[in-house]
Amino acid sequence: MDDTDVLALQARIAAVLPALNEYQRRRYLAIEAKTIGYGGISLVSRLSGVSRQTLTTGLKELDNPNTKPPKQGRSRKSGGGRKPIWETQPRILYALNDLINTHTKDNPDCILSWTNKSLRTIERSLKEQGFEVCYRVVGMMLKMLGYGLATDKKTTTTAMLPDRDKQFEYINSETAKAMVDRNPVLSIDVKKKGRLSNLTDSSQTCQTINTPLEVVDHDFPIPELSRATSFGIYEIFKKQGFTNARLSSELIVFTVESLRKWWYAEGVFEYPDALELVIVADCGRRRYRNHLWTYELQRFVNEIGKPIKILHHPPGTSKWNKTACRFFSFIHRNWQSMPMVNGAVIISLIGDAKTEKRLAMRCIFDEATHKTGRKISDAEFSSINISPADFHGEWNYTIAPTTVEISLN
Repeated sequence: MDDTDVLALQARIAAVLPALNEYQRRRYLAIEAKTIGYGGISLVSRLSGVSRQTLTTGLKELDNPNTKPPKQGRSRKSGGGRKPIWETQPRILYALNDLINTHTKDNPDCILSWTNKSLRTIERSLKEQGFEVCYRVVGMMLKMLGYGLATDKKTTTTAMLPDRDKQFEYINSETAKAMVDRNPVLSIDVKKKGRLSNLTDSSQTCQTINTPLEVVDHDFPIPELSRATSFGIYEIFKKQGFTNARLSSELIVFTVESLRKWWYAEGVFEYPDALELVIVADCGRRRYRNHLWTYELQRFVNEIGKPIKILHHPPGTSKWNKTACRFFSFIHRNWQSMPMVNGAVIISLIGDAKTEKRLAMRCIFDEATHKTGRKISDAEFSSINISPADFHGEWNYTIAPTTVEISLN
């Protein structure tokens, strides 16, 4: 063959090979080699990069009239290739199952501790028993046995309250009535306290390569650092959020103060004809029994001249609080990997949080400090005009305005 023929053959091979499977490539190259004659195997092997042994096998298949092509969708004969390890070492599946059997995971005499079941650990344990295996094959065998990565599922409750479901039905009915009467329905919750400092955050965000935010090299508790608390108010039917952040530590007074700020900033304009305010809250820290909570609410009620109906979630059901699910979750997503260095950063990150369903959020920063350790006397508590509902009055009650003067101290 002259140089022109060699170049033409090389061009054909480069154009045809990418479209063929393993069997078709072997057969096509064998035809080219056979057409050339003497020296064809060496030439085709050099131009295609396929080994001489493969071309020799292809020539034998061409010369054998009994050769049958593989079934459609296959490029090799059935049964070809290396045998799986569970066939060459049949006992390995039984040994693997014994290592990770969930019925013996709490047994102190078990071979492998249930708290350390990584693939490489299982690999070492199987090799100690005389098996030849790698951790990748261990993963394949675990899938065959029905094992996989999993986490704990919260399904078992420690104490199921008899009227838990009925309380949710009562909350739904009361909030539906409030919607018909055009009264505001507010879901409230407090986000956990965060340290106001340039501390590390384990979450990740998309940033310019090799220019991460610089933070301190540890996150040990620092007593002198301030801690910021965010109080969220979510208008259930209007899907609007209002957040009040502050540095003081008195939670009850701050909660009512946040409601007061929401009313004068938004509520008084959006609900000018409201007959009452409906608040859905958790039962955290037995708030429905807290005298300071009801006392501060009474002050707020007297101030605005409208009653407030409180509906508490049953104890242990805070994960259904709409403020946490529909409000704080988006805030946390917006400020992930951002250190909370000051109040301005908190306001900007919360206020800029948006959702695809147009959830509006507004944030203010409360610079006032609230005293801690406030005690309510029996005389002060008796001045509270509270009316428990017929159904679970400790969870559902209304505080109405009163003419009795409430102390501001």
